[in-house]
Amino acid sequence: MEGFSGQPSGGERRGGEPNEARSPRPPAGAPDSKPAGAKPSKRQKRRRRKTNAPAAPPSSGGALRELPPALGAKVAEAERVLRERKGGAQARPAPGKNRRRRKGRAGFPPAPAGGGAPAVRPAAPHAIEAPAVARSAASGGAHRVPAYAALDLGTNNCRLLIAVPTRPGQFRVIDAFSRIVRLGEGLGRTGSLAATAMDRAVAALEICSQKLSAREIRGARLIATEACRSAANGREFITRVQRETGLRLEIVSRETEARLAVSGCGSLIDRTARGAVLFDIGGGSSEVALLDLRRGASRRLANNIVGWTSLPVGVVTLAERHGGRNVTPELFERMVSEVEAMIQAFPGRNRLADIVGRDGFHLLGTSGTVTTLAGIQLELERYDRRQVDGLWLADKDVDTLVNRLLGWSFEERVANPCIGSDRADLVLAGCAILQAIRRAWPAKVLRVADRGLREGLLTEMMVADGVWRRPSYAGTGQTGSGA
Repeated sequence: MEGFSGQPSGGERRGGEPNEARSPRPPAGAPDSKPAGAKPSKRQKRRRRKTNAPAAPPSSGGALRELPPALGAKVAEAERVLRERKGGAQARPAPGKNRRRRKGRAGFPPAPAGGGAPAVRPAAPHAIEAPAVARSAASGGAHRVPAYAALDLGTNNCRLLIAVPTRPGQFRVIDAFSRIVRLGEGLGRTGSLAATAMDRAVAALEICSQKLSAREIRGARLIATEACRSAANGREFITRVQRETGLRLEIVSRETEARLAVSGCGSLIDRTARGAVLFDIGGGSSEVALLDLRRGASRRLANNIVGWTSLPVGVVTLAERHGGRNVTPELFERMVSEVEAMIQAFPGRNRLADIVGRDGFHLLGTSGTVTTLAGIQLELERYDRRQVDGLWLADKDVDTLVNRLLGWSFEERVANPCIGSDRADLVLAGCAILQAIRRAWPAKVLRVADRGLREGLLTEMMVADGVWRRPSYAGTGQTGSGA
């Protein structure tokens, strides 16, 4: 209501304001009680308004006397009701300073229909707007948007995503966290998680716990993969995490990991393709899924999986066995051959043999290895997910990129903004796994995905809750897979 600000209707200023302009000359022929040519003084103007206006009930504060009479009476009545409810306590006077109402601010409900008195409520305790996931439907009965969280503790990384559903099959990320913890450091040599590696992981998980505690989370799934799966003390570490951070991690199977990778990246599969091989090169294992799309893609793309395997090798384990700092072409070829032997032991590797290498078949890779190659191909000065996610790389471009990396020294890899010191000793091991996959399932093109298990977890939780069957959620953002 405009009158609530203390400014009279019609834009007329109060006479007491120090910045008041000189009154304009009245139009010719206008009635006036003073002699022709004389102008009324400010005091006379105020007396005229008081004489012609209806009397207003007395108010408890000086600020209310500056309001229009009709509105001042309403506010005074509201204050009287408040005093009666509080046992005669002094009500806070209405502010005298002009303020324009901001739509959508917490604590400022819309004006009631029918011109009634505005609802009186105490001032908001702070000016910070509550997060979208925790904001109630205080204004207009808006639907409260649920938030979902997915955490993936892998052999090399700890990653967290918090998102809210938007359009069907999509969601908007509202918070994220990622840190390289190298939980699997030394695992291939000792068979157990090292104390320093566990300390790094717990420190990262404590940050994730704080982020989750700060929001209203409707559904969460927190998983651990190969490092905790294969370590002799993996279960003990999970118990320690729950004791020190309050997070209850779930160690998932290799089959579940492969399915989640498909669910998280499925939206990047070319829907006109006849088949595809999706792979996720991890720190301690690498998941591969063969998708047969000749009869059309199912709404849940995981239903098109005709074969999958989890190779017991990742960038951390392979680099620790062969070395990752000074990699010669001969050493690189030995790493590729080791992974090829593992693929040959996969009985379902030939289930797409009649379409592999032909038109209508492509690879889809999700890992730090393929996103690094994409960043180098784009010559990014700083890694940018928006440019990398969904990028297509031709077969010859991948060969060129791998050979370029082989020609760089360790220091040159560290200096590249898409690699850095955290990945410089791991990237060539990842390229060796990639080359073995490309030799087993040759394709003319490779699509890069900067997404994976977390997105798959979010998608599956939202599908299970049926959030996309409810009234549509506003906003756009990162897409889910729709798998």
